[in-house]
Amino acid sequence: MPSTETTARPALWQLPATAQAAAVRAGEVSAAELVDRHLDRIAEVNPRANAVTQVLAAGAREAAGRIDRQIAAGADPGPLAGVPFTVKETAPVEGVPTTLGSPRFRHLVAPADAPPVARLRAAGAVPIGHANLPTLVLAGMHTRSELYGDTYNPWDRARTPGGSSGGDAVAVATGMAPLGLGNDAGGSVRIPAQFCGVTALKPTPGRFPADHRVLGPEDPGPATQLLVTDGPIARTVADLRLAYEVLAGTDPRDPRAVPVPPYGPPLPGPLKVALVADPGGLGVHPHIATALATAADALREAGYVVEEVADVPRLAETLEAYLRLTVTEFAPAWPVVRTLLGEGGDRYLAPVMDRVAPATAQELMGLAATRLGIRRAWAEFLDGYPLLLGPVFTEPPVEPGLESRDRAGRDRVATAMRLCTATSFAGLPAVAVPTGRTAGLPTGVQLVTRPYREDLALTAAAHLESRLGTLTPVDPR
Repeated sequence: MPSTETTARPALWQLPATAQAAAVRAGEVSAAELVDRHLDRIAEVNPRANAVTQVLAAGAREAAGRIDRQIAAGADPGPLAGVPFTVKETAPVEGVPTTLGSPRFRHLVAPADAPPVARLRAAGAVPIGHANLPTLVLAGMHTRSELYGDTYNPWDRARTPGGSSGGDAVAVATGMAPLGLGNDAGGSVRIPAQFCGVTALKPTPGRFPADHRVLGPEDPGPATQLLVTDGPIARTVADLRLAYEVLAGTDPRDPRAVPVPPYGPPLPGPLKVALVADPGGLGVHPHIATALATAADALREAGYVVEEVADVPRLAETLEAYLRLTVTEFAPAWPVVRTLLGEGGDRYLAPVMDRVAPATAQELMGLAATRLGIRRAWAEFLDGYPLLLGPVFTEPPVEPGLESRDRAGRDRVATAMRLCTATSFAGLPAVAVPTGRTAGLPTGVQLVTRPYREDLALTAAAHLESRLGTLTPVDPR
């Protein structure tokens, strides 16, 4: 439900990140006050939401003081001056444990910021807290960790907030921070964005620099390298765009990051949008079908040509290849990893590990070839349709832990997130954006586009937002 605060002037924590930064830069409010008001908001609502796992109050106040001193000296503190942000428990924040939600790692203090944290900090943003996730990001789609417990959907505690970046999505949705930094390998920022009524960007691999070496000096395997991308979560598309501009670029810690300009050349219009309402023909809930139709009408009103097409390229083959690649990477460490997931934490992955065989060396070569062919098919598809409009999750928010209950629950969730999985495997960027509420719960869609053309999806999402509005911040029910 909307916030019950009814003052003539919105509270600082209710403002979007763009307005917060502008107020700090103009001297209308101090960064210290902005941080304090968000810390107050965390103290008020986090006991009901359980989204922020480690409140970084001392560090945030220290950073805010530095920003205020910069402004007083006439220096430019950056485009995100004073704006608080949360960080998923997978991304290191200097001097703070990166626990991954596991008691085993509660003392794993980070020696340095992860590259995206460093980029946000250099732009004047202030890390204010770590946010919850499924244990090791492997225990399911619902945000429940062994170390911190369940995070609750602010719209309905009986529904999952999604995951694996659910803590950041809930923190943003409830006003504990205007920005969250999550990551996505198959829907992990997009699904909680839909379930919590916020917006999120899953970028092209290589668009943002990252360093996913959390537990030691060894780099992760090919599945993690190819699939996992860090991405921002926000309440407005303008905030998402600002975070995108800050995060894009290179860093010597990530040789995969490429110096592609954040904005590409204009395309001849009107732009064509492919509407795929039911990827694979596996079914879509009526509420999601309605959200897609609403979004399609709004895009047409904005001048886009929206055409419904039968399907996305090579979906079934993509889903199988995704599973095979990830199982091949996880299999050698699985006997140890499952012991780190806590009691019942292996119920999400165990059925897959039991029924999908790791690829042999020859089969792994074949998977690499398959991925190239799938990427080519998508490139040809997006050559005709620069944007794809489709579901994030083909159902409304489900009950917490459905995917870990039994084989049927896991298959149901995996099927519902199929477009997220497929677009991650193909290396495509996407923006999740709300479309309204149905039966008291947020609905949303995603806009998928060509590699390194995040700007096309962000612009289309802004058109949707201008016509359909925003849903947050909210008070947890």
